Amino acid sequence: MTDDITTETAQTIATGQLRAFIERYERLDEEKKAISDDQKELVAEVKGSGFDVKAFKEIIKLRKKEDHERQEEEAMIQLYMDALGMT
Repeated sequence: MTDDITTETAQTIATGQLRAFIERYERLDEEKKAISDDQKELVAEVKGSGFDVKAFKEIIKLRKKEDHERQEEEAMIQLYMDALGMT
């Protein structure tokens, strides 16, 4: 009988924990969507102010990289462009 109570209690605790994890994930998903919507509005504002959206997004992407990563990437692009006669 004690084993049944212990198993039932463990299942109740596990179910509660699982429900909490799922609800937390759902809240985070809602926050992520809200942030995504805010970013879309910001990009529309950038475009409306006359800035080039493609260049704006590229700058955002480049700022996420370390200097050495960006320099290596730029050097490789330059090497490929030279090889193709694009410079």
